[in-house]
Amino acid sequence: MNFRHIFIAMAFGVIGTGCTNIEHSRNLANPKVSGTTLAQQVCALCHGVDGRSTSPNFPNLAAQQPTYFISQMKEFRNHSRMDPAGFEYMWGLSRSLTDEQITSLADYYAAQAPASPGPAGTAAALARGKLVFENGVPDKNVIACIACHGAQAQGNAQFPRLAHQHADYIIKQLTVFQRTDERPEGALMKTVAHDLTAENMRDVAAYLQALPAQ
Repeated sequence: MNFRHIFIAMAFGVIGTGCTNIEHSRNLANPKVSGTTLAQQVCALCHGVDGRSTSPNFPNLAAQQPTYFISQMKEFRNHSRMDPAGFEYMWGLSRSLTDEQITSLADYYAAQAPASPGPAGTAAALARGKLVFENGVPDKNVIACIACHGAQAQGNAQFPRLAHQHADYIIKQLTVFQRTDERPEGALMKTVAHDLTAENMRDVAAYLQALPAQ
C-alpha cells in the first residue's frame, strides 16, 4: 500500500472519528467543529498548521484569498473539480463540511502569514519567469499573470494568491488547465495556459515560489 492509499484510509477514518473535546476534534462530519479546529487537527496533515505546506504535493494555503478558497472547497464538495488531487483527497474530506465551516477555514488561512519556500530555479529561470508573470508571452497572445493575480501575485478575490506557492504544484495545475477539462470553473486559465511551453511553466512557477515574503 503506497502513501496515497494510506492517507486516504486515514482521512476517511478521520471523517467518522474525533476527540470528545470539540476544540480538538477531528470529526469532519460534526458541524459544530470550527474551521480553526479542522485546520489545525486535520488539514495540517498536508498543509501545515499555519497553512505552509512542507511538501510540494500540497499547496500552501497561508494568506490565500478567502473568496477563492471558498469557491474551490465548494467545487471539491460538489465534485465539480476533478483534477486527481481533487477526487483522491479533497472529495472525501470536504463532503460533510458546512458552508459555515468552509468560510471559517477560509478566514483562518487568510489570516496566516505567508513564507517563501525558497528558490526553485536558476537566476536565469527566475528572470524569464518574471517576464512571463509581468508581460505574458506577447507573440502567443498569452496575457500577463499580473493582470489577474496582482503585482505581488497576492491574488484578488476570485483570483488566487500565487506568491510563495510550490513550483511543482503550480506546474501541475497549469498542466491540468492546459490539457484537460478537470477544472471546469477555470475556463479563463485554460485559455491562458493553452500556448504556454513547458519552459514557460517551469520559469514562472520558479519565480512565484521564490518571491520574497510580503
